[in-house]
Amino acid sequence: MRARQLEVFCAIMREGSLTGAAQALNTSQPALSQLLRHAEDELGFALFKRVKGRLVPTPDAHEIYPEADRLFQGLAALRRRTHDLKAGRRGLVRMAASVPPAMSVVPQALTLFRAQHPEIIVRSQIAPLDTLTSMLLHGDANLALCMSGERFAGLHSERLGQVGFVCLMPDIHPLASTEGPIGFMDIQDEALIAYRQATLPGRLLAQKAQRENTHYLPEIEIDMSISALAFVQAGLGLAVVDALLPWKSFSGVKARPFAPDLVLPMSLLTHAERELSVAEGLMRDSLRQTCAQTIP
Repeated sequence: MRARQLEVFCAIMREGSLTGAAQALNTSQPALSQLLRHAEDELGFALFKRVKGRLVPTPDAHEIYPEADRLFQGLAALRRRTHDLKAGRRGLVRMAASVPPAMSVVPQALTLFRAQHPEIIVRSQIAPLDTLTSMLLHGDANLALCMSGERFAGLHSERLGQVGFVCLMPDIHPLASTEGPIGFMDIQDEALIAYRQATLPGRLLAQKAQRENTHYLPEIEIDMSISALAFVQAGLGLAVVDALLPWKSFSGVKARPFAPDLVLPMSLLTHAERELSVAEGLMRDSLRQTCAQTIP
């Protein structure tokens, strides 16, 4: 018995009449009658007899109905699940991000995403770049947001924007009340808190310092911009960090623009050969939209 025939048989059994079944399936009685005849021809025995204008199930119909109904319910559940997946109402999104986008872009994207798709489960993780690439390659995440324009073997990189740098300082520092961007010459006498040169931000800052005929020698080296916050709050120096983190939300510090010609790319990484699920595709759309609205 084919899927449509199974659906018709169960509807007639459940509704008790051809008219009721046609209404339940939103189709015509002649169409159902034809499907029923085809089903009986293929089975080789009658499922219903007409008694005073009504369809009465045969003993064979009663015999197979429990199993047929179980199969039909399973088929209906499968149809609902595939429809929900297509519409983005169910599923699992496994995503990860480095710290700056995890604390800025991701919350905004999730707000947009959850408003439209509240039934989808989102599993979000924070990790450094090296770990992000490993997670994507091994299937622990299918979307990763990072601040890098580097190409990675086995991964697809989509650039979503770019982010500048800021100089983070105590809000009582003399430079906190000045206007205009800050450069290395402005902070050459300050204790510098900044990235290791082995990182992309560190390499960019070192090249910038060289162009300005000064040296890039952080007294406190960091890998992640958020780790500079406590050092600046403790008065250990001034930090040059990415502008993406919501620095205004932290007390005791002021973020001033630094070297406007320096930018860090914001990229979305996915596996090069593994397609995203419908739910993950919807999350990608939310990340794209959020970056388009908040990042140049």
